[in-house]
Amino acid sequence: MKILVSNDDGYRAPGILALRQSLTGLAELTVVAPERNHSGASNALTLEAPLRVTNYEPQAYFVSGTPTDCVHLAISGLFDFEHDMVVSGINNGENLGDDVLYSGTVAAAIEGRFLGLPTVAFSLRRPAQGEMDYTAAGRVARLVVERLLAKPLDRNMILNVNIPHRPYSELRGFRATRLGHRHRAEKITRALDPRGREVIWVGQAGEGQDDGPGTDFHAVAEGYVSITPLQVDLTRHGEIATVERWLAGIGE
Repeated sequence: MKILVSNDDGYRAPGILALRQSLTGLAELTVVAPERNHSGASNALTLEAPLRVTNYEPQAYFVSGTPTDCVHLAISGLFDFEHDMVVSGINNGENLGDDVLYSGTVAAAIEGRFLGLPTVAFSLRRPAQGEMDYTAAGRVARLVVERLLAKPLDRNMILNVNIPHRPYSELRGFRATRLGHRHRAEKITRALDPRGREVIWVGQAGEGQDDGPGTDFHAVAEGYVSITPLQVDLTRHGEIATVERWLAGIGE
């Protein structure tokens, strides 16, 4: 069993170090991660420039590209062997609801799915105060991957796992959830650089709006590990007939 490990926070991020350590001994691990932080990169693939791959430790590499680049290269010919699973994370911060559309952590898992492998993405909610502690999240990651190896799911499924920031003994369990929905993001922030030129920061993500029971927001807030099954197909199948009727007579 060979597992590809990636992330979006960069190869030196504490989360990927914790993930690698937690999975050690479970399978043969290969790390292929971005050279720098690519949070919010979504499924970006580098097409207009060559990529550089650097081997910094045994079976560990960083890439001058995005999380999607990392997984794509690793599965599409970088190595002379095949991987059996892609595990992404552990992200510094939760990926709940709408976050999955922007998350590079989730995108790395999605790319693994595109290329035919079972995938899972792990994210740890930031604490209100203090430093990030990945101890419990690493333990959760091992349990989930162990379960995937023992009881495989449909390969078309991507698991998005969000973990509350608390000691393992204080976690209330695991819940299967659906994606919730955030309020509109905060307004942009304008500032001046040292040369007096305007710079603009994207606003903070909104708080949960659709965050009731059954959602990933609610589970994590209540102290449960949230596991949401995702799919790549964004087609709104129930509305195909509606669009067909709407198109009737167009262009005639």
